[in-house]
Amino acid sequence: MELADKEKATLISDIETDARADVEEIIRQAQERAAEKRKYGDKQVASRLNEAREKAEEQAEAVKKKAVSAMELEVRRRSMRLQAAVMQDVMDRVEKKLHAMVEDADYRSVLVRWIVEAAVGLGAESAEVNASETERAMIDDALLSEAVGQVHAAAGRQVALTLATAGPLQSQGVVLTAADGRTAFNNQVRTRLLRSQRRIQMLIHDALFTDRREQ
Repeated sequence: MELADKEKATLISDIETDARADVEEIIRQAQERAAEKRKYGDKQVASRLNEAREKAEEQAEAVKKKAVSAMELEVRRRSMRLQAAVMQDVMDRVEKKLHAMVEDADYRSVLVRWIVEAAVGLGAESAEVNASETERAMIDDALLSEAVGQVHAAAGRQVALTLATAGPLQSQGVVLTAADGRTAFNNQVRTRLLRSQRRIQMLIHDALFTDRREQ
């Protein structure tokens, strides 16, 4: 009987030992799974944080670029408005200055130069010269003859110039029309300024925006 009790006690002890081992194994596995889940969760959290950070950085960069673009556009607009205002002021001043020169004795040579430029540009064998009423009073045979001589010196060809029979021009400057009436060269003040507009704009831009230290 005593032997049987010992065997029973031993069997119970073995069962308890195996059960304890199973429990410990289950606990160990559960702890490993929990650790893996925490690790995965930490990775997920880190990944989402990185995504959120990257998205925030992208949004911030987009906002920055938009703001910079808007600022650059506004700067360009203001620059264009400034240049346009200065351009208009320059053209107005030039027109006023040239208008005031009409009364000067030297203005005759200005008319000759403008007629020569128009005659060379027109390229016709003969042309009529027209101008404002005040300027037409200065255009006599001597002035036309002088212009013809300068055209020959500049272009190496002869041209016949006569004062137009049509009414005077409203604006200052000259217009030469070929004898056949098909072509004309406008050398009035406003037109001359418009032809020079690009060069004037460049000069204005350089004057306004070029750093003097770079020169």
